[in-house]
Order: sequence, then structure tokens, then C-alpha cells
Amino acid sequence: MDSTYLNWIAWIALISGIVSAIAIVVDIFSGRRQSMKIMEITWPVTGLYMGPLGWWAYVRFGRAQKVGTSDHGDHEDKPKKPFWQSVFVSVTHCGGGCTIGDIISDTGLYLSGLVLFGSSLLTSYTFDFALAFIIGILFQYLPIRAMGETSRWRALVKAVKADALSLISFEIGLFGWMALVQLVWFAPGLNAADPLFWFMMQVGMTVGFITAYPTNWWLVRKGIKHGM
Repeated sequence: MDSTYLNWIAWIALISGIVSAIAIVVDIFSGRRQSMKIMEITWPVTGLYMGPLGWWAYVRFGRAQKVGTSDHGDHEDKPKKPFWQSVFVSVTHCGGGCTIGDIISDTGLYLSGLVLFGSSLLTSYTFDFALAFIIGILFQYLPIRAMGETSRWRALVKAVKADALSLISFEIGLFGWMALVQLVWFAPGLNAADPLFWFMMQVGMTVGFITAYPTNWWLVRKGIKHGM
């Protein structure tokens, strides 16, 4: 495909992602605050890489009842989600931490010019995984603490147990996609100054979401991770 068309597609996808993220933020803070506060970060991040699909998923699976609009009081219990939807939301939670880590890592590496092992791709993988894992675990740790776990160590162990496999599964999908992007389709590779790079990252994060879904299904089914 002509590079001009690809760049147009990239810009459209990136702008759609930004608009979707902003729309979710505005909706949340217009009286639809999330009961689990970390989801107020997770849902906009989902919109950032999934674009309109992220907005649809937020409205369909994650949108809170607007304050003051319930006929039976603001604390009315919501019907339980179907299992597959609960797993979907669990993956968004994992994907939020991964995405933030990847964005920080790739931006920082581009600005610093740091290259390890003689390979910019391996450098990216190393720092992307480290930051994605740390932030992803933090996304799990904070709700565990908020739910009443008083021991920092026990909360950390629970967070790692619940999300380590999920985070790894997400990054496997993303890294596999970016290997094709950087080594095959766009060799010798794109960099973070190119909008096409970030479009490919959007696609890669969606691929990561798909590869993390079966892992989350298993984790939730086994009771290792709580469905959301």
C-alpha cells in the first residue's frame, strides 16, 4: 500500500483513539464515576488504543449508572455481567497497565536514543516489558489495598499471582506483532516519531488484548483473579 495512504490511516486511527479516550473521560466525570477508581484510568486507555471499539466496550460493559438517575436509589445493585464480559473487563484492566508502560518506555527510548544489545527492538522489548509489568501489577495492587488488604506484602503477592500471566500474555501478542512490523513489513523499522509506529502499536495492543483474553478466562475461572 502507498505510504501516503498508510499515513492517512495512521492519523485517522490515532485521532479516533484520542477522541475516544477523551469522550470516555468526559463521560466518567459527568456523573458516571467508577466504583473501582483504577478503571477511571483503564477505560480511557482502552479507548486510546481500541478507538471507537473501546468507547463501545466502555458503554456496553463498563459505564456506571449516572448519579441521581436510578428510580430505586443510587445504590441499586446492577445485574451481574455474563462471564465473557467480566473477563473482557479484566483484560482491559491488564491492558491499561501494559499500554501506559509501553507508551512511556518507547517515548523515553526514542528521546534518549538508548540502544542495548545492538538492537533497538530488543531494547524496546526489555524496557516495555519491565515498565508494563510494574505498572500492570500496580493496577492490580491498588484495588487490592483499597478493598481492605492491610499488608503491603500480601497485597503485592496477590497482585502478582492475579496478573503476572495476564501481563505476559498481553506482551507476547504485542511483541509478536511488532516483530513483524519492525523486521518484516517496515524493515529496518519505524520509530516513535512516526505516527505509523503508534498506529502499529494500537493494533499490537489490540492483538495483545486478544492473546491475553484466554489467559484471563482461565485465571477468572480458577478463582485466581476476580472477574470484573
